[in-house]
Amino acid sequence: MSKSAAPTGWGVWTWPNLVTAVRLAGIPLFCYLLLATEHYWQAAVVLAVGGGTDWVDGQLARRLNQVSKLGRLLDPFVDRLYILTALLALTYVHLLPWPFTLAVLVREATMVGLVIVLRWHGYAPPQVHFLGKSATSVVFMSFPVLVVAGLVENADVWAAPLGWALAWWGLALYWAAALVYLWQAAGLMRGGRARAHVVA
Repeated sequence: MSKSAAPTGWGVWTWPNLVTAVRLAGIPLFCYLLLATEHYWQAAVVLAVGGGTDWVDGQLARRLNQVSKLGRLLDPFVDRLYILTALLALTYVHLLPWPFTLAVLVREATMVGLVIVLRWHGYAPPQVHFLGKSATSVVFMSFPVLVVAGLVENADVWAAPLGWALAWWGLALYWAAALVYLWQAAGLMRGGRARAHVVA
């Protein structure tokens, strides 16, 4: 979720959290369709809908004034879980090469390390920026397209070029965003005081 009013409670039973829970349920469904059946189109649709609607719960929380502590934790967790699950599943079925997978995993590990270092020194994570959101969206959009390209008959002619263009361009943006976050963190450390930024 993007920056908004501070949550006042855990707020478990809210419409935004229900949407997030439904998105979370899509992860095992995607894995089942991809790995245990031949319903590859359906797997791609579940992945595209589940990951592509990451903005819905945030919008609902703000419009319905139902921002909650649980939502602040669960929403980004589900977003990251979608990316990591899709990444590893597609690598397992040989739709993604290991160098690409490692490049994404190292980037994620870099960001986790950055947050740990900032927390250790009493800082909140740097505020999310447009480049970071765009990079994540482009990388994720490539995954369902690559499923179609690699597993749906006669779809590779159009899907493979589109999927790989999104994947490699998204990876470049992903690392560019990481460098911006590192630069922001360095600015926080040089500033010598904690600032209350919130990552969406």
